[in-house]
Amino acid sequence: MTFYQKLAQHHKKLSKLDHLEAICGWDQAAMMPEGGNTARSEAMAELAVISHELATAPYLAEWFERAERETLTAEEKASLREMKRQWQQHTVVPADLVEEKSLASSTCEHAWRSQRAQNDWPGFSENLQKVVELARREAQIRAEATGLSRYDALLDLYEPGMSTKELDALFADVKSWLPELISQIREKQTHDQIIQPVGPFPVEQQKQLSLAIMDKLGFDFNHGRLDVSAHPFCGGVPTDVRITTRYDENDFTSALMGVIHETGHARYEQGLPVKWAGLPVGKARSMGIHESQSLFFEMQLSRSEAFIGILAPLAAETFGRTDDPALTPENMTLINTRVKPGYIRVDADEVTYPAHVILRYEIERDLIEGNIEVADIPELWDKKMSEYLGLNTKGNFTDGCMQDIHWPMGSFGYFPSYTLGAMYAAQFMAAMRREMNIENLIRERNLQPIFNWLDRHVWKRGSTVSTSKVLQDATGETLNAQFFKEHLVHRYLK
Repeated sequence: MTFYQKLAQHHKKLSKLDHLEAICGWDQAAMMPEGGNTARSEAMAELAVISHELATAPYLAEWFERAERETLTAEEKASLREMKRQWQQHTVVPADLVEEKSLASSTCEHAWRSQRAQNDWPGFSENLQKVVELARREAQIRAEATGLSRYDALLDLYEPGMSTKELDALFADVKSWLPELISQIREKQTHDQIIQPVGPFPVEQQKQLSLAIMDKLGFDFNHGRLDVSAHPFCGGVPTDVRITTRYDENDFTSALMGVIHETGHARYEQGLPVKWAGLPVGKARSMGIHESQSLFFEMQLSRSEAFIGILAPLAAETFGRTDDPALTPENMTLINTRVKPGYIRVDADEVTYPAHVILRYEIERDLIEGNIEVADIPELWDKKMSEYLGLNTKGNFTDGCMQDIHWPMGSFGYFPSYTLGAMYAAQFMAAMRREMNIENLIRERNLQPIFNWLDRHVWKRGSTVSTSKVLQDATGETLNAQFFKEHLVHRYLK
């Protein structure tokens, strides 16, 4: 057995442990009884330590050195590069910090579920303080090992190659035109006559609708399922993808669009190259690319007038309201393209959404760099919400700085992926339009050419090349945020 083959076998073993961790995490969020949390957190912390020990085994350094001297194919070289990148990320963090992080984030995340509902910032902030302290320790260790800033060292875990410098420039540009665009769109929409759907919309019927749309979007139910959790997410593994949502009987569109978003994540996972299953090169390229797929499905595709022509009749039929004027394609198009600043990121329209992301990015960047403390978050959150979206969040922690699961989980550096994903998605759609008539395909109920394009240009690439290379090969250029702006202007002002 060559040293490359030894490394591949080793990483496939690691992948099996990751599989168990993913399913345990889904169960903790969706199915586990309240009393099981302490034991589950301890078990997952133990699993994290075992995985970390295996990922940082002392003999791996020699194996990598030997493998790099072997004669490898171009694909094997890419695989070796990704294995080594993952190994370097693991080796810099000591096992005791891994265990502390796992315990602190499990404790904080589990308590957050009830604390958010109770608007309990003091209780939540106490737990979050521990998570932040550990994240800063990790960031410092990674910064020293990579030569990056503390925040960039964490950002690199989610979006390799991206930097604070590039993000600051991208987001400064967005902030320069977004407020005016929001104002123009809202002015244009003041004359829209919208009929709001009136509930109740029974949860069971909402689930039926969600499953039907997932089927139309090509979700493989033999390798995945839909469940309920406090915060929608896509988890599991490519062969067993777990989507969750949350239902509101007064508003079926929130859960439905959440399901469509998570289905985009799921299709990416289910489409990853089977040839490289269990190896880092067979995983998603970055969280920005991952979010590009969810936002392509939710924003680019499903909020289009053509797709709502499929969605609205299906909703009307599912709820037994075929004569309800609120559920016509025309009215549903107005609802699903309504631009209105709101408190909740996951419910935000695609125009105001970047403001939510930029706000979180700026806070977590300064938090990790030590420029602000946990206690400063509520005031900063309110200030930025007021500045970017004209909303007051004073005292409203539930719908303010406690609304997301990312910080309780310790996922600092993740938030920029959402707006990067929106930019990537717009660029993919622009390239796709040069090859096919998207609207005609949707009206003909023929979505397969769209999925085939994504499969060929994104899903099957896995991590064989860089994010920039994925974009370059698929669209003819690297990231160009102008496509995102043009998409918004065309959809909302033309």
